Amino acid sequence: MNQRASENITKSFYGLGIAPALLEILGKLRFKTPTPIQSRAIPAAIEGKDLIGVAQTGTGKTLAFGVPMIQRIAQTKAKGLILLPTRELAQQVEEMLQKIGRNLGLKTALIIGGASMRPQIDALRRQPHIIIGTPGRIIDHMEQRVLSLDGISILVLDEADRMLDMGFLPQLKQILNKVPKNRQTMLFSATMPDNIVRLATEHMKLPFRIEIARPGTAAEKVAQELFIVKKEDKNKLLTKLLVEYRGSVLIFSRTKHGARKICNAVRDMGHRVAEIHSNRSLIQRREALDGFKSGRYRVLVATDIASRGIDVVGIELVLNYDLPDNPGDYVHRIGRTGRAGAPGRAISFATPDQKSAVRDIEKLLRTVIAISKHPEFSEEKFIEYKIIPRHFSHKRFGRGLARPSYGGRSGFFRK
Repeated sequence: MNQRASENITKSFYGLGIAPALLEILGKLRFKTPTPIQSRAIPAAIEGKDLIGVAQTGTGKTLAFGVPMIQRIAQTKAKGLILLPTRELAQQVEEMLQKIGRNLGLKTALIIGGASMRPQIDALRRQPHIIIGTPGRIIDHMEQRVLSLDGISILVLDEADRMLDMGFLPQLKQILNKVPKNRQTMLFSATMPDNIVRLATEHMKLPFRIEIARPGTAAEKVAQELFIVKKEDKNKLLTKLLVEYRGSVLIFSRTKHGARKICNAVRDMGHRVAEIHSNRSLIQRREALDGFKSGRYRVLVATDIASRGIDVVGIELVLNYDLPDNPGDYVHRIGRTGRAGAPGRAISFATPDQKSAVRDIEKLLRTVIAISKHPEFSEEKFIEYKIIPRHFSHKRFGRGLARPSYGGRSGFFRK
C-alpha cells in the first residue's frame, strides 16, 4: 500500500489514535502540529502494521515511530529494538524517547560503540522496554550472551539507507535473523535504493509505504548556493563567510584529517569551534555536540559520520567545505539546517575540477544549485573557473553576497 503526500495532512495529534496520556505529554513538550510523516505513520504504526517511511531528513521521524512504539509497549507489554547508523543519532533518539516516556515509567538501554560495556550490560539486565543501538555493538552483546532478541516484538530500522552505506548489511541480516518473525517492523529512510527494497521484501509483511518526498529531495526552505573556489582559496572565503553569517555554523569535511585542519583554521580565525569525527572518543564527540547545542561552540566541524546524527535547532548555515563522495550525503548534510519547516541556508565549495560531482548532486536533486560569488572575487577569477552563465547579471542578496541570475539553464563548467 502507498500513501502519497497529496492527501490531507492532519493538523493536530488528536485523531491519530494516540492515547490521552501521551497526547498530554506531547502538549507539554509543545508538539502541537504533526509533520506529514508523523500524521501518516502514527495511525498505521499504532495498528501494528509493518511500514516503510520515506522522508527527507529533519521531518520528525523519531516521533513517527517513537509515539506508537511507546503506546504499544504500555498497552501490550511489548519490547522494542531501534537500530541506527551512528552513536550520535542513537543518543538523540534515546533522549527523545525518554522525554516522552519517562513519566510513564519507560526504561531504555543505549547500546553503542565507543562506550564502556559494563554500564550497558547493567542496563540490559534491568529489562528495558526499548533497546536503542548501533548494529555492531548490539551484536557484541549478543555474542557475549548478555542480550537476547527473542522477546522483541517491534523493530525499527532508522536511517536504513545510511546503515547500508556504512557497510552494516551483514550485521543487519544477522540481527533480523535473531528477532522473532512474528513482529512489527518499521523501516525509515531518506532514500529507497534497490538494496533497501530487497531488505524490506525479505523481512517485512506487506509493508504500508508512506512517501512524503521524492528520494533525494532537499528541505524546501533551505536556500542552496555554490562557490567555485580553488583549494588554496577555501580558507580565505571561509573567513569572509564566517563574518557575514553571525549564527551557528556546521562545516562538513570529507575526511577526519581535513576536519582537524579546518577546526584549527577556524580557531585561528577567532571563533569558538569543536570537531566531531571517528577519531574522536565518544566523550569528546558528546562534549562537542552538547557544546554546539548550548552555544558554547559557534562552529562545529564534522565528517559525514555526523551528517545524520546532528539534530540541533537553529543552525543558521551548513557549509560543505568539501563536497561529499556520495551525492545522497549532500541531502543529509544540508538537512541539518531548515529543520521541521524552518528556513535555512546551505553553501558548498567546489573546486574547478569537480564539475561531475556537482552534476551528480544536481541530478539527484533534479534542480540547479545557484552559483554565487563573493564581492571580493573578481569576475576574471570567476571566468577562470570555466563557468559561463547565460544572461549574467549581479544581484545583491543575503548578507552582501552577489548571485548571478540566469535566463534558463546555466552553462556550468563549460569551456
